[in-house]
Parts: sequence; C-alpha cells; structure tokens
Amino acid sequence: MLITKLEHACLVLEEEGARLVIDPGAFTRPVEATDVVAVVVTHEHPDHGTVDQVAGILERNPGIPVFGPAGVAAALDEVVAVDVVTDGEARTVGPFALTFHGTRHQLIHSSVPVVDNTGVFVNGVLFHPGDAYIDPGVPVEVFATPVGAPWLKIGELMDHLASVTPRRAFPIHEATLSDIGFAGHTDRIRQVVEPAGEVVVLAPGESLTA
Repeated sequence: MLITKLEHACLVLEEEGARLVIDPGAFTRPVEATDVVAVVVTHEHPDHGTVDQVAGILERNPGIPVFGPAGVAAALDEVVAVDVVTDGEARTVGPFALTFHGTRHQLIHSSVPVVDNTGVFVNGVLFHPGDAYIDPGVPVEVFATPVGAPWLKIGELMDHLASVTPRRAFPIHEATLSDIGFAGHTDRIRQVVEPAGEVVVLAPGESLTA
C-alpha cells in the first residue's frame, strides 16, 4: 500500500490502482485524486473535512461512499449522505478493509464542545486516529501520528505511543506548529518509537510504502 501525506491531516492511500482519501480538510490543497473508491472523514472539524473538498472529490469520483461519524454526516449533508460509522464497525470498499475505532474527540477545553471522532484502521496496516488518543487494540504497522493541536500535550502523546508501540510512525496534523515546534515534537516521538521502531518524516506530497 502506498501512503501519500498531503498537508496537515490528509492522506491518500493507493492499493491495486484504487485510492482512499482520509481527512481532506481546509488546511490541505484541493485533493484532485482520481480512481478514489471512498473517503473517510474522522470528525467534523474543518481542518479534517470540508464541503468543498468532499464535493470536489465526488465530482471526480461520482457515487463513491463517504464514511464518518454522525457529526460528519450532519456537516456534509448538503453534498453527500454519509455512511455513518462508529467504534467497532467495519467496511470493505475495493481493496481497502476498514475498521473504525473510538467515538469522541480529545478534550480541548471544558468550554469547547466535544464532537464525534472515529479513527480508521486500513488493511490492518495503517491507523489514522483523527483527533484523539486511540489505541486500536491490535498491532499497528504504521501510525499517522498527530503532532500539533489545541488538545495535544506532547507528554500525553509520548505515553500514548509507548502504549500503542507502532513499528513505524509519521507525523501529521502539523499545520498549527512552527518549523521549530514541529522538529521538537518529532524528536519527542523518536524518543519513544526508536530504536525499536522507526519514525519517518514526510513532507506534503511525499509517500511511503507499507
């Protein structure tokens, strides 16, 4: 499976010529991929999914399913009837076997509503948690690891990674960080994941194979 990171939290996965798009949000370039068989939006915040992004993907790839929790269905109802998923559910589309984990976004502050958030595990290889510290409860080959967010404390993230123990991790959700902050948080991730595992830093548009 080819995993391409775009800006912030968006990934495009490719397997057997088919593509899966995860979290095409407002901090990401317009996603112009073709041969897309499905879109996953982990939660309703606009940095993870927008009407414009999803509508553009559907225009190039009509009739494909969009998966997400109930809050995503409400946010995107003007462009698509979302297939609502939650913790413990599974879907298969093309060459992609999807399992869904978690129900709620990590707390930002008591004054900020906590929205639905459901991470996705793809082909038993790649886990994208959205915006939450989610342990899928099974071995993780590749972990798309948020590194900068209003809800994220680097010490908590380090503890989370130590619990999940992915073989490989790569930083996502970086748009809120300066270059210095990104480098510092990535070093903390390396401290936990390496030397038993590997941390790969992908610039937007770069890929790794899993």
